[in-house]
Amino acid sequence: MRIGNQQLNGAAALAPMAGVTDRAFRALCLEFGASWVTSEMVSAKGLTMHDRKSGFLMTLGQAEHPAAVQIFGCDPETMALAAKQAAETGCFAVDLNMGCPAPKVAGHGGGAALLKDPDLAARITEACAKAIDLPVTCKIRIGWDEASVNAVDLARKLESAGAAALTVHGRTRRQMYAPPVDRAAIRAVKEAVSIPVIGNGDITDCASAAQMLAETGCDHLMVGRGALGAPWIFAQLNEFFASGAVLPPPPVETRMEIMLRHISALCEDKGDYVGMREARKHAAWYVKGMRGAASLRQEIGALESLDQLRAVAEKVIAAANQ
Repeated sequence: MRIGNQQLNGAAALAPMAGVTDRAFRALCLEFGASWVTSEMVSAKGLTMHDRKSGFLMTLGQAEHPAAVQIFGCDPETMALAAKQAAETGCFAVDLNMGCPAPKVAGHGGGAALLKDPDLAARITEACAKAIDLPVTCKIRIGWDEASVNAVDLARKLESAGAAALTVHGRTRRQMYAPPVDRAAIRAVKEAVSIPVIGNGDITDCASAAQMLAETGCDHLMVGRGALGAPWIFAQLNEFFASGAVLPPPPVETRMEIMLRHISALCEDKGDYVGMREARKHAAWYVKGMRGAASLRQEIGALESLDQLRAVAEKVIAAANQ
């Protein structure tokens, strides 16, 4: 698939996830074959006020390509200014967050709140598209709640405003991350617009990826929670769509090696204090479902050093080999 001038190779992209898709994780997912990655969402207001954290979130690594930067906000002028800053990072596209359900975002008019005002969403898209030479994409949900599913109307307005592609998460804001994704609603968007539509939601393995494509007709896939503790899902999807083969997850020893490499990069980027505290959730995802993982929950929740993480990895491997 192409977005703008960027050729995107692979079956699926990595979805932007706040607190998860930082530089270390994005680089790892690209290594495993993600077609592209997107930054954590960055506050447009923060960028225009030169907030240090916002600038850090937006920074891309040297080997981190192709990558998009995602911004959020509700004021067209501020979003356009932020898009200009994002475009200077070396990204291939600027993505506009119109689907985040978090109260701290939607409660201030950004993210999923824009689902309630398609005209404002379109003005924001138009302002950003006019401000930069890069493609502007939008990530949306299918509506605010079940009584106001308006993804088709919104998608048409965004396309007319200059959006180069749309990612559709097949749930409303009210539904958050349950019940199962509404693929029919994604199909309706695909049939309503001529720009690429990327399907998102509940893609956790090859079977669910194939189901998303078959039932929606979407142009591409975007994986979010399915990649947590399993960045190799991108290699599995690439092989499946290339040959039909379903690759098993890596052996436990390899999975622990990947985890340690991931967290080492995380600590190098953010320092040991922050990195190890963020490592706790990643470690829990990496060992989920493994033999002996439940007994390590307390130990994982108190991780403070890479040595402690190595000890956890050794215990997981030992339990798997019993």
